[in-house]
Order: sequence, then structure tokens, then C-alpha cells
Amino acid sequence: QVQLVESGGGLVQAGDSLRLSCAASGRTSSTYNVGWFRQAPGKEREFVARIDWSGRNTYYADSVKGRFTISRDNAKFTVYLQMNSLKFEDTAVYYCAARIPGISSYQYWGQGTQVTVSS
Repeated sequence: QVQLVESGGGLVQAGDSLRLSCAASGRTSSTYNVGWFRQAPGKEREFVARIDWSGRNTYYADSVKGRFTISRDNAKFTVYLQMNSLKFEDTAVYYCAARIPGISSYQYWGQGTQVTVSS
């Protein structure tokens, strides 16, 4: 089992920055691919960004491309999401998730961290 814990959320103003962290514990492995997702009130959960186990390959939703950066420190079993130029519509609960390479579904999920952007 792998446990994921997100942190770094908070209340900020539009244009500000936040960095979210996703720390893994338990049966940790640096070979997991990790994704960030978010869910706003009344909306379905949506993909935000993902990074492969090596950290060399990343992919972003169009809505955050150019503003968010995903990275990882495998020595610390931690994945980060740097969020710049935050907008009101970025307000959501942010979740990180991990999956084994080659498997399409994410097996492990964190409990989420709230990001609120005031306009």
C-alpha cells in the first residue's frame, strides 16, 4: 500500500502563487507515475498534470499550461505542483494520485488539499 498526503493549499488572491506537495509513504517507489487532479464544487474531478517516474515527461491540461509546473524529488518520494498566476477558476480541492507505469488507472489517491483563489 502507498499513502499519499497533499499539503500546501490555502487561500490566496488572483495572481498569487502556491506550491502543492504530494508526499508518499508506505510501500513507496520512485517508479510510480503521479498525477494531480482537482474538483471544484458542483463539478466533476478533472485532470491537471502528470509526471512520469523519471521526471522527464510531463503533461498538462490546457487550462493550466504555462502557469503550473509539476516536478518530483524521488529521493524524498515527493511530487510538487507549482501554481503561478492563479485564477479564481483554479479554486478546487486538489488531489494527487499514483499509478504503476503501464496501468492506465490510478491506484492510490491522497485526501486532497483545498486551494481557494479570491478574485
